[in-house]
Amino acid sequence: MKKNMGQADKIFRGILAAVIAILYFTNVISGIVAVVLGALAVIFLITSFVSFCPLYAPFGISTREKK
Repeated sequence: MKKNMGQADKIFRGILAAVIAILYFTNVISGIVAVVLGALAVIFLITSFVSFCPLYAPFGISTREKK
């Protein structure tokens, strides 16, 4: 896997995952919506940690800075 995520992209995904977690733990979201958003939050966190987004690869997108 070639890294294709920049720092800003990783931070944005982390913040979004944290917001979803806060909404879940404060009972703002529940049921199917909570499950779907929770799964999305987990995916965001995993892709942030590995710096690779599988959806970017087929389109040749990279938010990573060129060196």
